[in-house]
Amino acid sequence: MHVFRKTFAATAAAMALAACGPQPEASPEETAPESQVPAGAVDDAARAVADAARRTPNELDAQFAKAAGEFNVPVNLLKAISYAETRWEHVLGEEEFEGRPAAFGLLGLRGQLITDGAALAGVSADAVRAEPLANLRAGAALLSKYADEAGIDRADLGAWAPVAVRLTDISDPDIQAHYIHNDVYAVLREGAGAFTPAGKVAVSLDATQVEPKFALPKMQALAAGPDYAASIWRPSPNYNARPSGIGQQMVIIHTCEGGYSGCWSWLTNSAAGVSAHYVVNETGTEVSQLVRETSRAWHVGAAYRSSLNGGVKSNLNGRSTNDFSIGIEHGGYASSASFNTGMINTSARLTCDITRDRGIPRDSYHIVAHARLQPENRTDPGRNWPWTTYINQIRSYCGDGGTTSAIVVDSNNANNNASKGYIAVPSTWQRGTSAGYYGNDYYFASTQAISEPAVFHFHMPSAGSRTIQAWWVQGTNRSPAAPFVITHTGGNSTVTVNQQANGSKWVTLGTYNFAAGWNKVQLSRWASEGYVVMADAIRIQ
Repeated sequence: MHVFRKTFAATAAAMALAACGPQPEASPEETAPESQVPAGAVDDAARAVADAARRTPNELDAQFAKAAGEFNVPVNLLKAISYAETRWEHVLGEEEFEGRPAAFGLLGLRGQLITDGAALAGVSADAVRAEPLANLRAGAALLSKYADEAGIDRADLGAWAPVAVRLTDISDPDIQAHYIHNDVYAVLREGAGAFTPAGKVAVSLDATQVEPKFALPKMQALAAGPDYAASIWRPSPNYNARPSGIGQQMVIIHTCEGGYSGCWSWLTNSAAGVSAHYVVNETGTEVSQLVRETSRAWHVGAAYRSSLNGGVKSNLNGRSTNDFSIGIEHGGYASSASFNTGMINTSARLTCDITRDRGIPRDSYHIVAHARLQPENRTDPGRNWPWTTYINQIRSYCGDGGTTSAIVVDSNNANNNASKGYIAVPSTWQRGTSAGYYGNDYYFASTQAISEPAVFHFHMPSAGSRTIQAWWVQGTNRSPAAPFVITHTGGNSTVTVNQQANGSKWVTLGTYNFAAGWNKVQLSRWASEGYVVMADAIRIQ
């Protein structure tokens, strides 16, 4: 979260940690909160700062000021709109809902707004998509034009509300009111801030006591969702009946490619022709239910292929994934550098509730990324979605014990608990995303007479015997003798596997005794030339 309503001491400690870059999650015994700060406040603030820093690597205040000054737009308004849309991250959007153009830049501009804003600012549309300052100047130019058309008093911050909403594609007046009052002007009243990884101020937004000159949302009781009491019922007309006898067998995880309000606005519009069962906001403070779980929402535009999902549910091959799945959208973007812990926790509680009520297994084959099932044109929820943490949190909320005795070390460290496992990969290895990977992606490298291994590290709390398994994506160019080197108390053991077969499942490498502390499994490149070796994930159990 970018809003730091912590004590000064907690925030100062967080800034000190942020200067060292994003920190691994600390265990309670590793944390020594300052006496004047509530226990855990330093940790929470530090995580918030590190999370924000990944989104805001550069100091942006001067760029906001330049764009706002050039077009005589309140700089705080520009910052508040950017916060509401992208959490101050320069996003490279993708299409999530057919017919809704992708959003770009610090302001999340879309479609015709990019073209019109570029013309007003005297820059190219490509620059508006790719360059933070050009994006801000285009948005400020549009706001200035709309202000002239509306004849508002530019010095009156509250008068800009009807102008601000025109940068969105929200057409419903009541949802516009929600966006203005609960998103843009809420952050103006509360204030917010973000730091760079070096501890510099990236964006500062001081709290301003201002009320928007915009109609309030309708005064009505917000009914709870019919399936999840902690949600708000905002029914979408975009659904139909599931085929009889198929039930709910998977949960599909999406990102909206936009902010929360714009997301549920789009999904409840009959003209959009798309929907999801739920939408979770960026901080996890609100969940909307749009479609009953027993009904068929329209959130995946692809037929199911079990080959993309570890061979699971092959009996469903060729069916629309919507027939048997429940879809959860999340405010944010597949390109997001990080996701708010509150969002992850709230989503995990929701998914626990769904899986418990519907008898869905709580594993990565039944709680699945949209991108895994539709890899041709979707990448959400993105490579930085913390899958291991997320699945473990779901299990914890459902009483499955959270982190199980098994440790999975993925090729993407965003999915790893740094206190239990991580991967170290030489720069000569490349990332790949062919179907069938574990987590988000994998690494590969050509075989040659050089070791230069990808190293999976894992931590044993005490000495003991463990079974090592590996996961890879098979293919005809894979090495038939990929060498895994396992370091254990008896020395090093090399196990060669044929990565042209047995892909997208766990393959046992052997059982060994390991010392307490850090251990490792290496995948070497030293094998017959003309192939590649695949470093995807290992499991220790």
